[in-house]
Amino acid sequence: MPRVVPAVIRTLDILELFLDHPRLSAGDITERLGLPRTTVHELLVTLVARSYLISEPGKPVMFRLGMPLFQLGAAFAGQLDLVREAQDVARAVAAACDEAVHAAVLDGADVIYLVKADSTHPVRMVSAVGRRLPAHCTAVGKVLLASLSPADLDARVGGGDLLGMTPDSITDPDRLRAELDRVRAEGVAVDDGESDSAVRCVGAPVRDHTGTTVAAMSVSAPIIRWTPATHAAWTRLVRDGAAELSARLGYRVPNRPR
Repeated sequence: MPRVVPAVIRTLDILELFLDHPRLSAGDITERLGLPRTTVHELLVTLVARSYLISEPGKPVMFRLGMPLFQLGAAFAGQLDLVREAQDVARAVAAACDEAVHAAVLDGADVIYLVKADSTHPVRMVSAVGRRLPAHCTAVGKVLLASLSPADLDARVGGGDLLGMTPDSITDPDRLRAELDRVRAEGVAVDDGESDSAVRCVGAPVRDHTGTTVAAMSVSAPIIRWTPATHAAWTRLVRDGAAELSARLGYRVPNRPR
């Protein structure tokens, strides 16, 4: 088995800090990663020389991500038909309900948001494109977890208590499994203030040409606009949106026996 290169791992650790922090100083990076000051300095000099980081003079000098990382991200996104198609469908669903619409994929025990179409209402949400959240706390995440085999699910969520984001988050694995059974039966998942106490979401699965659930789509809205009527309407919209995106990815609903 080829060995990993420690210097590369440390470099990637530095870059990944910027997923949650738009600007960091050398001191911030040293403290967060627990690396020697000289090591951080050398890696930062290299990253700046290759323009992967940009240094902003000040006291202290601050660093932010550079253009090559955007180019790499754009190249990756360009390979994903899912992202392009999801953007179109999410915008259409958002226009129909005037609420925020997301598309996300599963990565380990987390979801990563690929697409977000905003509503015209000024609402702050914990979700954002590129943001990672615990899957079990979100509607899209529950949809994706519900698509896994029991062994795969166990490997991702384990048997201990789960991290909660709000007082309403599901933290008991057995309760989560029961919730996922309901999601499989109903074909949709609900985030009832589990990732953000002020927001409710409903999500549905997105399938590719093989019938595999590869993503999930959701409609999110503040609780002040969440009523039984809007819940029903948004459930229909997200089902239809997810079905449209699935069709664009080549999924065809199996013929049912008559």
